[in-house]
Amino acid sequence: MNIKFANSAGMGLIMLGLLFSAGAAKAQDAAQIEKLRQGGKTCARCNLFQADLSYLDLPYRTLNGARLRQADLSLSTMNHSNFAAADLSVANMFGGRFTRASFINANLSQANLVGAYAGYADFTGADIKGACFSGANLEGARITQSQLNTACGDDSTVLPHGMSIPACQF
Repeated sequence: MNIKFANSAGMGLIMLGLLFSAGAAKAQDAAQIEKLRQGGKTCARCNLFQADLSYLDLPYRTLNGARLRQADLSLSTMNHSNFAAADLSVANMFGGRFTRASFINANLSQANLVGAYAGYADFTGADIKGACFSGANLEGARITQSQLNTACGDDSTVLPHGMSIPACQF
């Protein structure tokens, strides 16, 4: 197919339309969010983009491969939940409880974990670049020093024995 455009404005409108149609396919799934909020146990590979799950008690959830980018998990309790290979980038996890949660191969880049409790959580292979762990408790967590070197924290961040984390620069 050979299409010619009379001017660059026409091409710009076409490109803008393509951009919006591609973005619409990635919007959150309100039904999946509501199912989880109402106590659904499994939402693997769900689209929970920008979901508000704050203040909820949601332990033992299966969210592996879910898209939780920019989701609000602040002050939620999600102990023993499975976030393996989930996208939690730029998520707000402030003060959340994630005891023994699995973040294996998850994307937590730029996530806010200020004051979160992730004791004995598994961060094997997780991307935590730019994540803020100020005041967080990672006691007994399965995490490496090289991962911690890409994140930040403060003097009140509790880490596994012998590990350190760079100070956050705000």
